[in-house]
Amino acid sequence: MNTKKYNKYLAFALCVITTSVNIQGPLYALYARNDGYGVLATTIAFSFYVLGVVPVLLAFGGLSDRIGRKKTILISLGLSIAATTLMLFYPYTRVLGVARFMLGVGTALMAATATAYMIELIGSSDTAQATTWVTASTTIGFGLGPALTTVSLLFYETEQPASFFLLLASAILSTFLVWRLPETSPERSNTTGSMLKLPYFNREVVWYGGGIFICWATTGLVLSIIPSVLATHGLAKYAGISSMLAISCGLLFQPIARKLNPQLSSKIGILILLPAYALLAWGALNANLLAILLAAFLASSSCYGFVYLGGLSGVTKSAGNQQARASAGYFLMAYMGFSVPVIFTGLIVDQYGNAIAFYAFGLFLLLGALILFASQSMLKVERALD
Repeated sequence: MNTKKYNKYLAFALCVITTSVNIQGPLYALYARNDGYGVLATTIAFSFYVLGVVPVLLAFGGLSDRIGRKKTILISLGLSIAATTLMLFYPYTRVLGVARFMLGVGTALMAATATAYMIELIGSSDTAQATTWVTASTTIGFGLGPALTTVSLLFYETEQPASFFLLLASAILSTFLVWRLPETSPERSNTTGSMLKLPYFNREVVWYGGGIFICWATTGLVLSIIPSVLATHGLAKYAGISSMLAISCGLLFQPIARKLNPQLSSKIGILILLPAYALLAWGALNANLLAILLAAFLASSSCYGFVYLGGLSGVTKSAGNQQARASAGYFLMAYMGFSVPVIFTGLIVDQYGNAIAFYAFGLFLLLGALILFASQSMLKVERALD
């Protein structure tokens, strides 16, 4: 097999795995109606994803060093297939929590493995190329899922949209392609060392992780709460479009971010995030679909354009030979942002209404941005110890 295809096969697998994560997004309101639940229940089920992510990133960030990169990606693909199949047959919020947990485990395994595997497959000392492949494929995937489901529902409203079947077919194909990839760490996969390796944290991981924390909190808000807000205004069918805009459009800005210093890229993204959220909140409170979609696009440029690529690049450059564990630490902070602030916001929505919830979340973003800018002097290029 042509070695030039290796990175493309892996990129396709990463796209499939991340597509499965949010493919149910436009159906959240329907799942809640099937169970008779409110916004809080939806956000809790949504955040079960992080219950799967966190333990894996905390304790198994170095799993691929032990069992091999390829096996880890194959496990992740298997979990994506299982979770999607589960939601096809049981379209309920309570089952969504189980599926999201499985997707969380799979995505965490992928996140802790993808960058290191891509670097090894490309076989270059230039980590920027590998980081670009990883961020591009995952950015497309996270947004492609809800977009595919929205298109499917526009043609035919059902609890079992065609997008789910398309994903399953793609996952099976991807499994075959990944099976053909070479194992890049056989000497490590055959060792008797412990599989349990905590994430690696240096100052760069903490700072860049803080940036992605507040960014993915905003993304989580768009994915889990905005669909319910749109549904109350009779605009539920546009939820997938807003989710897609909030994620995949960031890919358009990654070529710009790639040319910037990682710290500068992250700072630009954070500065874009604040007005983008203000527009999002205004649009949601005033049922202005155009404002919501524009805000989602701007948030995507911030979260998945400048901050995601800049942060992952900065973390990778600073981690030395601890790239897999540093990536695990970075994504651990990202997924904590993806869940904890979102759950509290859902609680506030149910208890005090949309307006108070959006104001509270905006204050959280502002404080987070101020802390990051005040602490940027902590960043120094340092190399990880063995």
